[in-house]
Amino acid sequence: MKRALIIGSSGGIGSAVTRHLQGRGWAVDGLSRRETGFDLTDDSVVDAQMSALGPGYDMILIASGALEIGGAAPEKTVRSIDAKALADQFALNAIGPALVLRHAARLLPKDRKSVVAALSARVGSIGDNRLGGWTSYRASKAALNQILRCTAIELARSHKQAVCVGLHPGTVSTPFTQKYSGQYPMVTPDAAARNLLAVIENLKPDQTGGFYDWAGKTVPW
Repeated sequence: MKRALIIGSSGGIGSAVTRHLQGRGWAVDGLSRRETGFDLTDDSVVDAQMSALGPGYDMILIASGALEIGGAAPEKTVRSIDAKALADQFALNAIGPALVLRHAARLLPKDRKSVVAALSARVGSIGDNRLGGWTSYRASKAALNQILRCTAIELARSHKQAVCVGLHPGTVSTPFTQKYSGQYPMVTPDAAARNLLAVIENLKPDQTGGFYDWAGKTVPW
């Protein structure tokens, strides 16, 4: 039986991915703030709960993150940058996943394909940024992309069949995006889960370290 670990399993995308995998006969373990007290911004909590897991996961998906934290909306201009809001974005969207990724090598098998992925965002692409704004969120996702790239390079040395990537799920209709529902085309969490799993299933080891959207197309760094 294949095994998956979903970080942020109680969220819109995380819970939908969990349902789809379980429907396919996977054994799924989930960690989330709501269900297990998994606080990505607390190093000791992340380390304790990750260390309690045994190896052999075919998939690890980090599906957590936030666009607004503590009521701080995305900035329209760099003049609006607030130090705490910027630090909060990095703590949850970049540092938190990095704390999880510290455990990836131990949890992934070496004798078969495995995938570790984190939900990034197209707005984290430096090459695709033509509008500016949203500086804190953009920067935190760009940092996440670099963390994933470094992890992919290291994993490839010991886990030849492992794939480590960033994934852009599109704009998904969840509480995370509710305030922006009229600005961008949206998909349901269920549709997003199907799309992401299709991309994950088709990834090859030589694609490790990449950044891909919900359709499997490469997103520029």
